[in-house]
Amino acid sequence: DYEAKNNAKLVRMGMNTAIAIALHNFPEGLATFVATLADPNVGAVLAIAIGIHNVPEGLCVALPIYYATGNRRKAFLWGVLSGLSEPVAALLGWAILANHFTDDVYAVMFGVVAGMMVVISLKELIPTAHRYDPQDTVVTYSAIVGMAVMSLSLCMFIV
Repeated sequence: DYEAKNNAKLVRMGMNTAIAIALHNFPEGLATFVATLADPNVGAVLAIAIGIHNVPEGLCVALPIYYATGNRRKAFLWGVLSGLSEPVAALLGWAILANHFTDDVYAVMFGVVAGMMVVISLKELIPTAHRYDPQDTVVTYSAIVGMAVMSLSLCMFIV
């Protein structure tokens, strides 16, 4: 039956999205932890920014599951579970590295987290965006605007 197959695809897409977002959130949790240790003000700003951008991520997980099952609780639960890797990563970072932080460890951690985010962007986010925008009407422009926003935000921290 067509509807059952379509619902199964939606659930599978929601679950795959949950896994991808959980993997994506892990380095964000590490980044927030490292930033907070380096400068609590920067860590707080980063935590708020990441928290805001986690809302649409949770919706990307929850909506396909809700439309496939009609179960709000299940959709909400999967959305929340996909975001829990962030505080778990921060706690793991603290548990493993709290007594060993030096400038060199900060540098390595920021480099590792930045590398993870670049790989996720290049291997997952941009190709997925191109699948849904095959004519490239917004993906490239959005990537350029995103790079400009990141550059400006870095300049604003220097001032």
